[in-house]
Amino acid sequence: MKYSAEFRDPVLARGLLEAIAETVAGYRGRMTLMEVCGTHTMAIYQHGIRALLPEAIRLISGPGCPVCVTPVGYVDHAIALARRPGTIIATFGDMVRVPGSSSSLLREKALGADVRIVYSPLDALTLAENNRQQTVVFLGVGFETTAPTVAGSILEARRRKLDNYLVLTAHKTMPTPMAALASDPELQVDGYLCPAHVSAVIGADAYLPLAEKHRVPCVVTGFEPLDVLQGVLMLSRQTVAGEARVENQYRRYVKPDGNPRARAILEEVFSPCDARWRGIGEIAGSGLEIREAFASFDAACQLSVTIEEPVEHGGCLCGEILKGKVTPKECPLFRTLCTPEDPVGACMVSSEGTCAAEYKYGC
Repeated sequence: MKYSAEFRDPVLARGLLEAIAETVAGYRGRMTLMEVCGTHTMAIYQHGIRALLPEAIRLISGPGCPVCVTPVGYVDHAIALARRPGTIIATFGDMVRVPGSSSSLLREKALGADVRIVYSPLDALTLAENNRQQTVVFLGVGFETTAPTVAGSILEARRRKLDNYLVLTAHKTMPTPMAALASDPELQVDGYLCPAHVSAVIGADAYLPLAEKHRVPCVVTGFEPLDVLQGVLMLSRQTVAGEARVENQYRRYVKPDGNPRARAILEEVFSPCDARWRGIGEIAGSGLEIREAFASFDAACQLSVTIEEPVEHGGCLCGEILKGKVTPKECPLFRTLCTPEDPVGACMVSSEGTCAAEYKYGC
């Protein structure tokens, strides 16, 4: 199968759905399966996959959107840097609209701050090279998918001797919060559709401790409808059989050990640290901080700014949505005070956010 149309074959889809229904026939209770990838979330909503599954299977969205899990305090820090004279903020597009405690990067840009949208950390390097008298701060937000590219940009900045290029990092790693949610008695996750992009870097074997210690089935899954349905089938078979293994549905791209070169670059520049996740709180060892050897490129170390005390919007349920405990429709702000045009929470801002997906494709 080389073309996307082949992964959307209705005949094959019906066959997979019949196999899923046969597998869970007679299953007592309801099986809760969680996807932890923003692209999976959008694909599931876009293709109406939840509505196709048997009643015995409950498919929920977890903390798979990197912009969504970034805490308010980080946004406030970025805003404080944007207000600093002589500073250019370089960021991916979703971040500019995420509300902080009292402002956003988009609002600061309207007030005169130099905030620029880039499509790669290398674009930010070019900005630094072309604006030597200013400080360029790249907002390093994302999981293991984008973190190696940011690490590579720091290595390249050192090679080019760009002392005006800095990174404000909020990078996070995925398996750790999955373990935290698996331990939550209120949630009771029966299986994980593991993120494909992240897994291409860290490898399918990265989830072995999760399956072995927490006894939660894990299936690395692709993004097309047939990928997701096959992933659900593999998880349901494990759950019904009482097994907890790591399976790789996305073998056409994901290897057991991932991408060793990307992981080596990541480990050279970053080291594990504790990190705060929106809605989940502090998770030990779930973040990535810039190593001391590269501290000259760390915006948090090099630039001193006053950051306001973080304040969450009282009515926003993004935190509970990110944990899979409520759906967007259960949030009182959804489609009323919180819309893509005027978002209150990060889950409505990001193109990978659960609320944005529900707003666009839900009914």
